[in-house]
Amino acid sequence: MRSTVSTWASASRRPGHLLVAIAAFLSLTFAGAAWPQSAAALPDGTDDTSSVEASNAQVPVGVTAGVAVFDRQTGTFSEQLNASTQFRSASIVKLLLALDFLWTRGPDYTVPAADRTRLNVMLRSSDDDAANHYWSHYGGSAIVNRMTSRLGLTDTAPPPAGQEQMWGYTATSARDTVKVYRYLLEGAPAPVRDLVMGNLRQSTRCASDGFDQHFGVAAAFDRPWAVKQGWSGGATGFEPGTCGPVSSASAPAAVSRPSAPTAATADLRRPALHTTGTVGAGDRSIVAVFSLHPEGTSYGKAFTDLGRLTRSLTVPGASVPSGKWYGTWSSGVNVREEPLIEDGNVLTRLPAGVEVLVGCQKKGQVVSVPPYTNEWWAYLPQYGGYISNIYISHPDNQLPDVPLCPNQQ
Repeated sequence: MRSTVSTWASASRRPGHLLVAIAAFLSLTFAGAAWPQSAAALPDGTDDTSSVEASNAQVPVGVTAGVAVFDRQTGTFSEQLNASTQFRSASIVKLLLALDFLWTRGPDYTVPAADRTRLNVMLRSSDDDAANHYWSHYGGSAIVNRMTSRLGLTDTAPPPAGQEQMWGYTATSARDTVKVYRYLLEGAPAPVRDLVMGNLRQSTRCASDGFDQHFGVAAAFDRPWAVKQGWSGGATGFEPGTCGPVSSASAPAAVSRPSAPTAATADLRRPALHTTGTVGAGDRSIVAVFSLHPEGTSYGKAFTDLGRLTRSLTVPGASVPSGKWYGTWSSGVNVREEPLIEDGNVLTRLPAGVEVLVGCQKKGQVVSVPPYTNEWWAYLPQYGGYISNIYISHPDNQLPDVPLCPNQQ
């Protein structure tokens, strides 16, 4: 997703918390800054840093991961792996930018129309221009310092010296991210919670920079979920995105990246891909998965590896979509409304080499990619469309373990 001039390829409230919400609301009315100075002790009196680290996470070879899954129903972690390890946040810091701006909105939480537009696109589509605006107009690194103090974050820190304008270099951890979501759901005034979480529930598949951002939580579990994702190509960079039926003229272009400093708390060189959010009815589970990948890793490979890691986690309240996961090959594979090639029926495009969930298959238009031809098409329920089986990494034209689509039976 981009910070300043660079691209960084970026509840329900329980009744017992009613008094907390009212107190926070009234405090804002009279004192400006309504929220507690520290959220280390969360609204229910628990401290979410005290659990013993344990995880069954299956981390792909070459990937460095930090994981935390918190079950709000039981008040315990179901997964913790390197939960306090610092990673560069990429676009996860946009949660802090939004919260900092909303902190002193006043008793009616009036948000100017221009800012509501910026917040919507920053939270739903990970827009970098909006993040640049808040970072440059509201103090840059001071935003991180304010929110660290307000929320009692222990692993979060501003970008390193010399890189202060790079908001994507903010360091954070999986356990601090859980704290942010717990505060949103259990301590923040209702207007703040509804604005932020409402936007995260409406996450767009295509981010503002053209990358497919429905990886990790968004791909591993059925709705309801709410997500804020992050991606950063590091020293080598990710290839430009191809999400959406866009022409080559309108596709995002590669941009220069600053050289990563050699001395930093968080690794700034390896490609980063992070998935965070809530899963299940009532936002039961909070999930935070941070990952670093070997230099030169493609976006599709990182997308796939993070997906496999996320699917291996124990996430209470989650519903797993039905289907079979398959790898794909080629770049810019079109997902189409129907199993035929014609203008106007392209829904989106797949990142190169990404793994997809196949729900069923049917015969359609014959596709030829010499020396291969194939008349079978795979339906991808998470995309709501079809790709030719010719682009699926399997030796047979018809996939042997995938059912026929209903109108083919």
